[in-house]
Amino acid sequence: MTPSPGTPVDRMLTASLVLAPALTLIASLLFAGRGWDDGAAGAVQVIAGVLDILLVVRLVTWLDTLPRTAALVLGLGALGAGGWVAYGINTIETSLGNVDLVDVSGAATIIKPLGLCWPAMLIVVGAALLRTRRAPIPCALGVLLAGVLLPISRIGNIAPLAIVVDVLVLASLTTIPLLTREAAQARTDRMRAPAAT
Repeated sequence: MTPSPGTPVDRMLTASLVLAPALTLIASLLFAGRGWDDGAAGAVQVIAGVLDILLVVRLVTWLDTLPRTAALVLGLGALGAGGWVAYGINTIETSLGNVDLVDVSGAATIIKPLGLCWPAMLIVVGAALLRTRRAPIPCALGVLLAGVLLPISRIGNIAPLAIVVDVLVLASLTTIPLLTREAAQARTDRMRAPAAT
């Protein structure tokens, strides 16, 4: 699925490149300032996780030349977004004095593999963008590096690193459409320029 440029769906998917990572960054800033059991941060993370589904669809549209990779990104991204939502709800629960699901066994352990699907998806996307040259190399490397650092920051509860990771994702993903649009415009301008005589 590749929505036509400029349509409402296309604009919504592109907006998710800003909104989802920006809300994740806000959640990380709240976690850093108020602690990892802050309910408000958890609520923001839930909303970011829901918006992440749209972000995943946008990323999949960039991988149209790699259909198997696009399918992998779609699956990992959907599971990972579910993990973000689950961790956000868990944070809200712990802020109210309830059991932290991360510390118990049984069915509660489902949030751990879900949570790891998101950085795995970022790694696959970064590598695919490098392979296809669909994005500028620094942007693709930024997505790839964020995928590697994200579990370190979250599992280790390293708030400053979590903020760095979120800034890296936000900067990398929001820059791609701008730079690719500028490059496409430059190609169009070169094609329209009169030939030198």
